[in-house]
Amino acid sequence: MASSEEDGAVDEKETNNRKRNRGAIATAWLTFYNIAMTAGWLVLAITMMRFYLQKGTHRGIYRSIAKTLKFFQTAALVEVGHCAIGIVRTSVIVTGVQVCSRIFMVWFITNSIRQVQSEESVILFLVVWTVTEISRYSYYTFNLLHQVPYFIKWARYNLFIVLYPLGVAGELLTIYAALPIVRRTAMYSLRLPNKYNVSFDYYYFLIIAMLSYIPLFPQLFFHMLRQRRKVLHGEVIVEKDD
Repeated sequence: MASSEEDGAVDEKETNNRKRNRGAIATAWLTFYNIAMTAGWLVLAITMMRFYLQKGTHRGIYRSIAKTLKFFQTAALVEVGHCAIGIVRTSVIVTGVQVCSRIFMVWFITNSIRQVQSEESVILFLVVWTVTEISRYSYYTFNLLHQVPYFIKWARYNLFIVLYPLGVAGELLTIYAALPIVRRTAMYSLRLPNKYNVSFDYYYFLIIAMLSYIPLFPQLFFHMLRQRRKVLHGEVIVEKDD
């Protein structure tokens, strides 16, 4: 009897050790990831500021940062994996929607339709994204290190109140500017008849994408407001089951 109790204690200890090891590995990876992403978005910010100071115009800014932007924004797909495997306690759906919508804006709007790259709306959402991501990733980094400066926390949970609507406006205006070009060129569209017997109109897809902001934006914005109350004011958020 004593032997089985000792074996059980040993097994429990080994299980706890494995959990601690996995936790340490996850923390180390998340710290590295967030430092790398903070650095990447800082590079984007510096590149944009340097370009504007040298050229005195926003035209050409997108092309100067395109490769870096595509790399770091696409790399954010890793965050969906973080949620899926449970090393980050955030909704997979919320994270997936935010990440995928940005990747869509980068690859299938701004990168694909060169005529919109010099639109002021592109610069608007790029500036918003950059400030948001620098504050977000730096907050996550310091939080993992258990040393969060107050101004970092303040920026993370206050700037979004202004930046989020501005970013959405920039994205919607950019898609709107792309609509005539997409309609004229029929890009990414599939007309009948074809061997697949399927039709797809990218123009109308973009209109639907714009309309999807109506239900999605309030949900994501109020989610951030709830997180703000929880972090800055210590309110306990009780989720009600429908």
